[in-house]
Amino acid sequence: MIKIQGKLPRKFILACSGGIDSMSALDFLRRNHEVIALYVNHGTVQSNTMQDCVVNYCQKNNLDVIVKTIGNKELPEKKSQEEHWRDERYRIIDAVSEKYELPVVTCHHLDDCIETWVWSAMHGTPKIIPWNRRNTVVRPFRLTTKSVFRKWAERHKVPYVEDSSNSEMRYTRNYIRHVCIPHVKHVNPGIEKMIAKKVLKSGPLPEASSNEK
Repeated sequence: MIKIQGKLPRKFILACSGGIDSMSALDFLRRNHEVIALYVNHGTVQSNTMQDCVVNYCQKNNLDVIVKTIGNKELPEKKSQEEHWRDERYRIIDAVSEKYELPVVTCHHLDDCIETWVWSAMHGTPKIIPWNRRNTVVRPFRLTTKSVFRKWAERHKVPYVEDSSNSEMRYTRNYIRHVCIPHVKHVNPGIEKMIAKKVLKSGPLPEASSNEK
């Protein structure tokens, strides 16, 4: 079941990457909300392919879409590519939210929360991805697993693009996801429930959820 934490406004912007999580969320949310899709192009060949997926889906379903490109290609000193792209995405998200006077919904899910908790715990400060950020970004899917989004995409034939960079081990997030998390689940098979409890304590209680399973 796709679960929503908190109450979403009637109209908002959804940050959509073209991957299975955000495309499933877009397909799910457009049925009961007025959604504007936001795609941030990273200036790569893969990004162009994913942009086409988002734009084509929006055109087919009569949805508005905003396309922005990361203009700052210069990698700051002492910053990883991951950090730079993340900071640039949020800079764009904040600007778009301010311009349209609408919140931006992101598709961070329970798997993301587990990875972030493990990653941050390794540095001595375990943390949960917050429900919102600066009253600009809302993350209502923190109790939904990636597998649920995948099932939604399969059931509703939602188009998406598998980002090839997700398998590149030079990115720390991918190493955590593909190498560390399987070992973590072997040691603690109940970590999903444990993190879900922390998620519930860190944000508003679920006020709505879909009837889809």
